[in-house]
Amino acid sequence: MILAEAIEVSRRYGDVTALDRVSLQVTQGELVGLLGPNGAGKTTLANLLTGVRRPDEGRVTLCGGDPRDPRTRRTLGVTPQETGLPATLRVGEVVEFVGAHYPDPVPRAELLDQFGLSDLVKRQTGGLSGGQKRRLAIALAFVGRPQVVVLDEPTTGLDVQSRRGLWDAIKAYHADGGTVLLSSHYLEEIEALADRVVVLGRGRVLADDTVAAVRGMVGVRRVSFAHDGEPPTLPGVVAIEQREGRTHLLTPDSDALVRALVVSTVDFRDLEVAPTSLEEAFLAITDSSSDAVALAA
Repeated sequence: MILAEAIEVSRRYGDVTALDRVSLQVTQGELVGLLGPNGAGKTTLANLLTGVRRPDEGRVTLCGGDPRDPRTRRTLGVTPQETGLPATLRVGEVVEFVGAHYPDPVPRAELLDQFGLSDLVKRQTGGLSGGQKRRLAIALAFVGRPQVVVLDEPTTGLDVQSRRGLWDAIKAYHADGGTVLLSSHYLEEIEALADRVVVLGRGRVLADDTVAAVRGMVGVRRVSFAHDGEPPTLPGVVAIEQREGRTHLLTPDSDALVRALVVSTVDFRDLEVAPTSLEEAFLAITDSSSDAVALAA
């Protein structure tokens, strides 16, 4: 069952085309990761799917209806990039206020415990830290037991512990059959959570597949090893990185690169050949300087 769908949607802001004939389907039970650099159109697409904006062209549906219809919006949970919370209300009061808009909200104590907010129940939101406000904003997306949740950069500004705690909450919702569209700059977040990845760039869908397939579509592997001195000059290398005493070489032909490394004068050790990370694949897809690599795949 399709819960969120964009069909050939375009959206422009003056002379800027934010989305150019983009199509996307999110089916029941999926956890879809939405990736793209700043200005790729991620937030615009999320806004169309949640009814915040209308497309200039194309059509958008949410749970089979118009996302701007209040009846349809009851099926939706959303955390936008920026959330305004009433500064004088306490955390518990905010949860109860939002929950009152739904027929069967998650009990306050259960929701606060799930998102690590129980000790803040009597705190005014104006006195919360940025990270605490962000955790509360994300919790509010789940209070109405939504069929589908749209999270736009949900963990921006959170520390590692808080981020991983929220991952656990999102995983639990998904494990119970919940549907999630997650936009994030944290590529490790998408790798940890998503079943499927949609990469946006220049207002268009550049890739739509599993995490493994997105890695593989650029045809690049990572050859890494430890050695002393400067990075060696070897054929077929498209990118070089050195960190923590190791050299990492990206190449579309790891076999040829390893053969060249073996016959070279490089005194290497601890050789490792691995698929690219999602971050490396993402950069190769979205960076115009890497178009040749993508075409070679």
